[in-house]
Amino acid sequence: MANYAALFEDEDDIFGGSPKSKFMDVVFNANNDIVRQELENFIEKAAVMELMLEEHVGEDIHRAVESFRAQNQDDCDTKAKSLYVELMGEILSQSE
Repeated sequence: MANYAALFEDEDDIFGGSPKSKFMDVVFNANNDIVRQELENFIEKAAVMELMLEEHVGEDIHRAVESFRAQNQDDCDTKAKSLYVELMGEILSQSE
């Protein structure tokens, strides 16, 4: 996955809002079929990642995720923003 961290240095100027708010704008205004397909792809990917994580940390992934997030807050926030931008790009690149 790409890292879009450079876009977040001054996110209000670039996006006119946060990556999350722009993502929501796109999701609610883009072609419904495209959004559904991209969300399905994202959920399938998340399911695979959860299974992979279970193999490494056991059944209690919630605790492992929360612990990791607490130790890596800034990186997790940046990654979440990157994922919003990436998924928004996937939706927009297929829109008419």
